[in-house]
Amino acid sequence: MPEVTMAQAINQGLRRALTDDDRVLVFGEDIGKLGGVFRITDRLQEEFGEDRVFDTPLAESAILGVSIGLAMAGWKPVPEIQFDAFSYPALDQVISHVAKYRFRSAGTVSMPIVMRLPVGGAVGAAEHHSESPEVYYAHTAGLKVVIPSTPIDAFNLLLASIRDPDPVIYLEPKARYWSKEPGELEPNGLPIGAARVLREGAHGTLVTWGGMVPRCLAAAEAAAEDGAELEVLDLRCLVPLDLDRLIASARKTGRVVVVHEAPMTAGFGGEVVARVVEDAFEYLEAPVLRVTGYDLPYPPATVEEHYLPSVDRILLAVQRTLTF
Repeated sequence: MPEVTMAQAINQGLRRALTDDDRVLVFGEDIGKLGGVFRITDRLQEEFGEDRVFDTPLAESAILGVSIGLAMAGWKPVPEIQFDAFSYPALDQVISHVAKYRFRSAGTVSMPIVMRLPVGGAVGAAEHHSESPEVYYAHTAGLKVVIPSTPIDAFNLLLASIRDPDPVIYLEPKARYWSKEPGELEPNGLPIGAARVLREGAHGTLVTWGGMVPRCLAAAEAAAEDGAELEVLDLRCLVPLDLDRLIASARKTGRVVVVHEAPMTAGFGGEVVARVVEDAFEYLEAPVLRVTGYDLPYPPATVEEHYLPSVDRILLAVQRTLTF
C-alpha cells in the first residue's frame, strides 16, 4: 500500500473539496503559483484557476474579513494563515465576527469558514513561526478546533471541516507535515470531535494532540520496556472535546498525564485536567499531571528542543504518577 505524507494528504483533501463543491475557495499568502511556503497548495491554482485558488495581500485581518463576506454570500472559504503567530492580527475578526455570526443572526447566517493554520515547533524556525495558539481558539465559543496528527486523519478531518456549516480552526502541526502513513485517501466519514486511542494500556494514560503524539508514543514504548503499559489518547479535536473517550481512558487506567507544546499556564491541558478531575476523580490513583512548554516566549531554534516536552520529561511525569 502506498505511503502518503500529511502535506500530501492535506493537498489532496483541498483538491477533493474543490472538485466536489464549486463554492469552495482556497486563498492566502503565496498559496497560488508558489503553492504555499510548505507547498501544501501545490498545483491547485493550476488545476482550478485563479478565481478559486488565489493569493492575498500580507494582511491577516483582511484575509478573515474577506472570508466573512464570502461566507455571507454563500461561498465556503478556506483561508490559509501562513504561520501560527501571524494569525494574531486576525483575532478580532475571528473572535468578534467569525465565531459569533450564526448566534448573532439567530441561526439565519452560517459561517462555513475553515481557517488553516500551521502550528507548533520542532522545525527550526524563527520567532513568530513556532507557536501553539490553540487555546485562544478553543476558548472562543462558536468555533470548532481540529488538530490531526496523522496523514489519513488530516485528509478526513479537513473534508469534515469544509463540509461543516460552522467555522473551524484547522491546526496543522508543522512537525508532522513530512510524517508518512500507508493508506488510501478516500473519505471515511470521520466526524469532528472523535478522539482515538493509538495505543492501549492499563497503567496510565498519555493525553495529547498534534506534534506531541509521536513523542508520547515513543514514551509509551520506553515505559513498556520497564513493564508499564501506557495508553496514548490522541484528542484530534479540542472543540468539541471527546469527553466519552477521555473519561473512559482515565477511569480505566487511573493515572493521566497531559502533554502539549504550548506554555502550561492557562494552556488547554488545564481544561483536560479539569474535565478528568470532575468526571473521573473517584477512579484516579494519582494527581493528573501536565508536561508542556515553559511559560516563556517561544525560544530560538537553537534551543527549542530544551523547550519542547521530551520523552524523558514525559517519562518523569509518568514515574511520578506510578509511584504516587
